[in-house]
Amino acid sequence: MGQETDIMICRACGNQERASEGYPCTECGAFICVVCNMRGVTVCKTCSEAGSPGAKPADG
Repeated sequence: MGQETDIMICRACGNQERASEGYPCTECGAFICVVCNMRGVTVCKTCSEAGSPGAKPADG
């Protein structure tokens, strides 16, 4: 078969995941993986460090 083409890097933890199995950052729309989302992370590391209101920091 072919190589995966929909791989993205989670902007919260850095893991590579399928794009269809993730969510956008609530601030900027960057890719957040499903694992981070299940942990309650809704913003990327950049937005979290910028001090977005209501941002839960990524544990990654």
